[in-house]
Amino acid sequence: MPTYGQADDATGLWLGEATEFIDEFRDSDVTFDYVSPHGGYVPVDPRSLKFADENIFGYYRSSDFQNRALRNSKRPAEINPADYVAIYYTGGHGVMWDFPHDNGLAQIAQTIYQQGGYLSSVCHGIAGLFFLQNDQGHPLIAGKKITGFTTTEEYLSGKFKKIPFWNEKVAQEQGASFKKARAYKPFAIQDGRIITGQNPFSPRQTARLLRAAIQ
Repeated sequence: MPTYGQADDATGLWLGEATEFIDEFRDSDVTFDYVSPHGGYVPVDPRSLKFADENIFGYYRSSDFQNRALRNSKRPAEINPADYVAIYYTGGHGVMWDFPHDNGLAQIAQTIYQQGGYLSSVCHGIAGLFFLQNDQGHPLIAGKKITGFTTTEEYLSGKFKKIPFWNEKVAQEQGASFKKARAYKPFAIQDGRIITGQNPFSPRQTARLLRAAIQ
């Protein structure tokens, strides 16, 4: 979603949450594909550019990232879950509208998990995990320790009046055990094959846990 719902306020992908995550695999044999609910163009949250460093801008300027992640992301129908060991839901406020009830992404994630793969997310990307189901039709995150952008961080972001839900509240409603560190401090947690990071400062910690798990 390029805006906060119907508000005239731009949002989208938080750039560093994507680039810092994949940068942790730069010297490995892990490869990535980029998928979004409708495929094609992926908007970047303009605020995330204010926090971009040389490394983040390096990816942002690269033709591969521009073409495969931002201009021509894959549609869910183009993805064969059998080809993947993990899915990573990145954040930015826009995904709060895009991820929770997207059946295409949910089918990919649930299949990857059922075949022994990993689910991972950071920040608002936790929204992609909320309504996933296990084989019995129960919330997949029930009883799991997970984290994501906290209620305190939403207030500090200044955008709390525009969000459609509160991550902590929904996670708890789905039976998860929501864990958190201090606001805007790096924090990631693993519970079995579910790996989650708290905020925009946590993608590297999330990636390191996933990398250790799959290698």
